Amino acid sequence: MRVDAEINSVISWVPVPDGGATGPLAGLTVGVKDNIEVGGVRSTCASAFLADHVADRDAPVVRRLREAGALVVATLNLAEFAVGVTSQNSAAGGPRNPWDRRRVPAGSSGGSGAAVAAGLVDLALGTDSGGSVRLPAAACGVVGLRPTPGLVDTTGVYPVSTGFDTVGPMARTVELVERSFGVLGDLPRRPRPRPRVLGVPRHYVTDDVDPAIRDAVDVMLGVLRDLGFEVVAVDVPAAESAQDHVYTLLYADLARVHRDRLSSQPELFQPATLERVRLGLGIDETARRDALEARSQFRAGLRRVFEEVEVVVTPTLPVDVPLVDESLPVLAQSARLGQLSYPWSLHAGPTLSVPVGFHPDSGMPIGAQLTAAPADEAALFAVGRAYQDVTAWHDRRPGLSVAHRPASRSISS
Repeated sequence: MRVDAEINSVISWVPVPDGGATGPLAGLTVGVKDNIEVGGVRSTCASAFLADHVADRDAPVVRRLREAGALVVATLNLAEFAVGVTSQNSAAGGPRNPWDRRRVPAGSSGGSGAAVAAGLVDLALGTDSGGSVRLPAAACGVVGLRPTPGLVDTTGVYPVSTGFDTVGPMARTVELVERSFGVLGDLPRRPRPRPRVLGVPRHYVTDDVDPAIRDAVDVMLGVLRDLGFEVVAVDVPAAESAQDHVYTLLYADLARVHRDRLSSQPELFQPATLERVRLGLGIDETARRDALEARSQFRAGLRRVFEEVEVVVTPTLPVDVPLVDESLPVLAQSARLGQLSYPWSLHAGPTLSVPVGFHPDSGMPIGAQLTAAPADEAALFAVGRAYQDVTAWHDRRPGLSVAHRPASRSISS
């Protein structure tokens, strides 16, 4: 097994029972983000507040994986309470990117993305409120799904914002993400013709994006054209303001979740977490209502977009994967890295991040987001599989040494 000491992705190793596994995920190893409860194992949210918390039962998503034959082997590192785009604000120490351990694995599901990329697990669960599956998937060169909200049970998942929280699988291939979603999701099974028309937004999502990333996505679109897909330009209405509305709603919910901690023991938070959680204290009900109305209008505009096209394609991360010691302020970094993920969190449908190349300067992975209408995950899987059938970005592996399985992480106050 590849050494976790290099990337610090595991919080606890989980005992695996003896006996042959059966089911659609039989024998596959799974890591679970440590804000999702695994029965009998510490579920810490990478926080000193929950350092000794042991879950008394599996969350439904974990139970479904086990029933499908998957072997849950680890709980995985994350940004504290799933708040943060770099995952460095973890009480267990920040996880690192297996492609370059000087760089972040993004967040908040940084340990999940890193564990899959490093080969520690076949499949990982993450959670995604503002981009927390998609950003690590892009930064670590794997596939990650933010499903349609409500299709995957979030019971037993520590909340960030009930209006945005989702649980999504991460793996090397679209095929395995699709297979695991078939176990996790309550999606009606119906035939879905192959999507034909892909949309590329004219503005915003192509503005202020690293040229190398934009080029990699353009090459991806060329591959898809060669496969018979039509690519057309579309307008995504109010995309520029979507991020602000997500912040208003998400941070208001976050402050409510942690209100007692903020008043009683704020010093136990990691500093970067505390800074973000406190943002919600100043958001009043009028601002929240305005943001909800803006979300309704944004979704109405997207319904019109998905009458024209079946899948919208954008970059996932707008910039190269940051270095751990990069000095950009916490909130500015969150806004920059989440620039292209937050708008799709305001959407009522699914988004899939797929690896599409490597940055020519740093050698770090590049991801593209595929977004579809609500409950149309099948369209994303069809496009993603078609792309991976003729490309090999997902087959590349970071160079890591091999060593024994390390001890579980310690989280102290």
